[in-house]
Parts: sequence; C-alpha cells; structure tokens
Amino acid sequence: MSGATMMRSRGIHYLQQMKAAKVPIDLIEKGQERIIDASLTLIRETAKLRGEFLRALGGVVASTSLLGVPLGHNSSFLQGPAFAPPLIREAMWCGKDIKDPRVLTDVGDLPVQEIRDAGIDDDRLMNVDPLRPLVLGGDHSISYPVVRAISEKLGGPVDILHLDAHPDIYDAFEGNKYSHASSFARIMEGNYARRLLQKLGEGVKGVYISVDVDCLDPGFAPGVSHFEPGGLSFRDAMNILHNLQGNIVGADVVEFNPQRDIYGGMTAMVAAKFVREIAARMSK
Repeated sequence: MSGATMMRSRGIHYLQQMKAAKVPIDLIEKGQERIIDASLTLIRETAKLRGEFLRALGGVVASTSLLGVPLGHNSSFLQGPAFAPPLIREAMWCGKDIKDPRVLTDVGDLPVQEIRDAGIDDDRLMNVDPLRPLVLGGDHSISYPVVRAISEKLGGPVDILHLDAHPDIYDAFEGNKYSHASSFARIMEGNYARRLLQKLGEGVKGVYISVDVDCLDPGFAPGVSHFEPGGLSFRDAMNILHNLQGNIVGADVVEFNPQRDIYGGMTAMVAAKFVREIAARMSK
C-alpha cells in the first residue's frame, strides 16, 4: 500500500470515528477537505513533474495528461463503468508503453471511492478540480466537473463535440441532478459550453471532446450499459474526429462497461483506440 493510500485510509477511518462520536460538523468538513487534498496531491505533483520534463525536452507546446475517474454511482442502470479505467489502460499499451511524455503522461486515478467513503457527497465531489486531462471514465457524469474546470481556467465557454447515443440533458434524471443523463444540462446551465454539437466544423474555439462509447452500434462496441442499435460505425466516429477543426482543450471517453464486454476485451480496445487518437490530436 502506498503512503498516499495509507494516509487516505487512515483519514477515512478517523472521519468515521468522528461521525460516530457526534463531532461538530465543521470539524468533519475540514477533515473531508484534507482527504480531498491528500487524494489529489500525487496527481497534481505528477502533472507538475510532467510540465518540467516537457520544458526540458522542448519541441512541444502542449501534451496530454491521462487521468482515470472510476466513478459509476451516477449510472441509472448498471454500475460497471467504474471498473473501466484500468482495462482501457491495459488495452492502450498492449504490452508497449508510450515513453515520450510529449505524447502522453499517465497521472493516475482520482480515488473516487475513498473520497465517497469519507462522506463527501456529489455537491462537493463535482467541484474537485481535475486539471485539464484526457479522462478515462467512468460514467458520463464526470464530464460536468471536467468541462466546468476547463471553462473556468480558460475564462469562458468551450465548444463541445458530443458523440453519444443520448443527449444527456435531463434536468435531474430519476431525481439525481448529477446523473449521467444530466451532465450536459449542468454544463449548459452553468454557461460552460458555447455550443453542444455532434459535428464541429470551422469557427470553433477551444474544443472539448466527449465520447460515450454507446455512440457506436453495439456490433462495434457491445461493452456498454445501454445498447442502442443503429449507431455510428467506428470509422464514422474516426472521420468526425479526424476532420475536427479547432484547438482541443480536453476530452473524455466514458461509459465503457467491462461487465458487458465480449471476446476478451473487444470494447476495451475500441475505447483505447479513441483515447490514443484523441491524445494524438491534443499533443502539439
């Protein structure tokens, strides 16, 4: 067990003891904030180190930080997407590592379950700053905090390329305002997006790409929670990405559900291909 993991586990245990002893809520909330800070320390420091390497290597303006967000509790049907990040990584590398940090740097996973075990609810979890990475989901609720953080750092709304079988604009699906079916309702009401489109041409500014794997016909990606026959072919999706105009400022690949995958990881390979293609477009 790493030092950071041990510190989080101890902190969670102490917080549970504090709640049982009816400690004042303000002290508990301060403890929860420390848990969040501890959980993000390794991710932030890895990203800083990556920046130092890039400046030393030269020849690059921007690179991609790969961040896993194993969050699945906002799924309305199956919880499987929480298990996706490590399987996408495994499919990405295929026994080979991308050793040049100018292309891609893996900064680890956001410890979602540990944060939730500390009693931190979604009102606070969805305000955690996830840097500006290429995110491995997880369910689609993760798009909201990532887009919010990017928009706030850039000082204005972004254009979103949204590849999905569903619009995800319910106000509060099944009473959950952070549902994976409500993520883009939160984004639009917060004015974090200028346009939400399924195809972007000329005239775009900063572009955020959000790929829900269920945008594809199940014949290409069966490992999803919601099958939607008649979707895109993988080549259709690649053509959209390859013809994209504008500066890509962030992205996510979400809703891969390993519990429904077949042939030893068919959909994992599809999700990994999305990640590699987007990373290539983001790195400059």
